[in-house]
Amino acid sequence: MYKRHAQGWSKHIDFMVLDLIMLQASYMLGYFIRTQGWVYSQRAYSNLGILLMFADLLVIVLNNSLHDVIKRTELREAYEHIKHSIMVLAVVLIYFFSSQQGDVYSRLVLGLTFVLYVLFGYGARMIWKYILQHTRIRRERNNMLVVTTIDTAEEILTRLLSDKQAGYEIVGIVLLENSSVISIHGIPVVTDMRKAPTYIAKEWIDSVYINAPINDTKVVRLMDACATMAVPTHYHVPNMSRSGVKRFSEKIGGTTVLTTAINYATPIQALLKRLFDIFAGLVGSIFALLIMLIVGPIIKIQSPGPILFKQKRIGKNGKHIKIYKIRSMRMDAEDMKQELMEQNRVKDGMMFKMDFDPRIIGNKILPDGTKKTGIGEFIRRTSLDEFPQFFNVLAGTMSTVGTRPPTLDEYEKYHFHHRARMAVKPGITGMWQVSGRSEITDFEEVVRLDTEYIANWSLGLDLWILFKTFGAIFSRKGAM
Repeated sequence: MYKRHAQGWSKHIDFMVLDLIMLQASYMLGYFIRTQGWVYSQRAYSNLGILLMFADLLVIVLNNSLHDVIKRTELREAYEHIKHSIMVLAVVLIYFFSSQQGDVYSRLVLGLTFVLYVLFGYGARMIWKYILQHTRIRRERNNMLVVTTIDTAEEILTRLLSDKQAGYEIVGIVLLENSSVISIHGIPVVTDMRKAPTYIAKEWIDSVYINAPINDTKVVRLMDACATMAVPTHYHVPNMSRSGVKRFSEKIGGTTVLTTAINYATPIQALLKRLFDIFAGLVGSIFALLIMLIVGPIIKIQSPGPILFKQKRIGKNGKHIKIYKIRSMRMDAEDMKQELMEQNRVKDGMMFKMDFDPRIIGNKILPDGTKKTGIGEFIRRTSLDEFPQFFNVLAGTMSTVGTRPPTLDEYEKYHFHHRARMAVKPGITGMWQVSGRSEITDFEEVVRLDTEYIANWSLGLDLWILFKTFGAIFSRKGAM
């Protein structure tokens, strides 16, 4: 029976166990330095030790902290481990805050634990990676036969041989064409396509790697013979021209298909993101109603009309949605937009931004040239106008963190690569918003940041963007 390699975080169980050991060792040493005692002799500290273990596992799974752990450079590993440690500490502090038990524990013990964990955890990971890269630990010998064409043989063998942790050993080559070549990269050509099934039946072959056209009758016959002999085959899917996408197989309508996507969320990750959106939507909607009660009458006085502004926007994958905001502009703002287009700071009109927008309620240029602002500018600078979008979050047409939903006229100007930013639900905040949205006037930079967010999405990244958003709101930096 074929033993499939673990996927995602589960294929790094050894690193997970090592991480837990280093965290517990740091905790015990930190407590000993502070009290010269055994940490698990105290019930409260025993509970904290268990909490640390669960916090570490939670961050590893949800943030995918061990992604590409073996391929990381020393500097990248240091960054990833420090980030992971900070997130574990954040989980513990959130628990302290919610349970109001922070006063029970020594701050020095907690501080020592995480300083030691950063040092020990990083050191242990680097040592273990060195051991894995220079030994056969983690690898069972899997004799693999490679079936390929003459033209692609060198390239495919170079790739296969470069993976030091693959768990296979290439014992022979079968060329699709008849050839006098006897070896490539020191690996012998053991037989031809006609005799390959007999060779596989008689020799120690655990699996067959096929890099050849699937419509070739010789390839089809070989794959059929391997299936009859219960020998696993790995069919090489040709690389597509577009890099940076995830590829995985799944079943649709009872058929096996190869799916490509810029990124994907597991069912658990999608559920957790939606649960968080529901919670944030409820809390945000309550605040939205309170804000509307306070600023609504002022808006009515300065600019007669509805308090809420409703507008059609483009949502996930081109779906038309209706978003809600507290109205900060005059009722004729859309008509004025065409007249002011020449003053747009964003190139090509892909978005509309002005240094001083006369459409905003209360904005006036006095006869002496002085610029006067009013309630509209205030609620935009403080981002109060965004709060009704939590109604959209609660309804599921938006998310707390995502990309900015474009207007219909902006979307009509999109090129193919701009469409990538619509691969997720639009959000109240996002990557480009916390990267200084007032200063960014190049739409291509907005697309780059949004695409970067989607390609690297994780629940941890969402939390990081939310923290940055709070900082931007309190500092009033970047709002517009």
